[in-house]
Amino acid sequence: MRTQASRKHPHDDAPDTAAAFERLAKLPQGAEREAVRRELVKAWLPMAERLAGRFRNRGENLEDLCQVAALGLVKAVDRYDPARGTAFASFAVPTITGEVKRHFRDHMWTLHVPRRVQDQRNRVRVAQRELLQRVSSRVPTLPEIAAQAGLTLDETRAGLEAADSFTALSLDAEHPGSEGGHTLSDALGSADPALDIVIDREAVKPRLRRLPERERKILYMRFFRDMTQSRIAEDLGISQMHVSRLISSCCERLRREIMQDAA
Repeated sequence: MRTQASRKHPHDDAPDTAAAFERLAKLPQGAEREAVRRELVKAWLPMAERLAGRFRNRGENLEDLCQVAALGLVKAVDRYDPARGTAFASFAVPTITGEVKRHFRDHMWTLHVPRRVQDQRNRVRVAQRELLQRVSSRVPTLPEIAAQAGLTLDETRAGLEAADSFTALSLDAEHPGSEGGHTLSDALGSADPALDIVIDREAVKPRLRRLPERERKILYMRFFRDMTQSRIAEDLGISQMHVSRLISSCCERLRREIMQDAA
């Protein structure tokens, strides 16, 4: 059996920087203090990169994760107080790990999700994992997940829905359950051309009311009932040429008034 002393700590190769931290704590702001600070960051950088490596294959570039971990290391160096008697590694590891986790939480979401909902998602995921270990024969129910996570049913639903916001499908991806290779883009709507007609009619309405009754009737018969000019002329007992002139003059008047209002 391996003894406690024989187990290798993951940071056994950590540098001995206790004296450097003591010195850093006593130095005033200036070039000398900055030089000691840089040396400490450089000495502990391999540990920060190892911690970043634990988060590889989660959708983020390892080089970017190492940069985030390095930022966490700088924060740890700046905040560490050797007078408290805690080893720097014990202080730095949670600081660096927390910085990487915040990076995933704040920068790796395809859709904007409030931080409160992101936290609910994380608690729901942990609860699901714990329940699956306990009842592996079935999928945990919503009330069970809520009880395990310490959330309400609504908060649990929000956490489950937020899981779908972490990444987004391409519009070229095949629609779930579709046959024949239909993509998500095929399901997107498009602008309805009829909307332009609705807008035009709403713009014309108040001006139509100001036209003489016969002109209003002619326009209604032509554009709303789709009657021909000959049929309108027959119904009103006037010539088709007269109907044509009235329609042209009314349309020109309406167009001029609308353009003036727009200007």
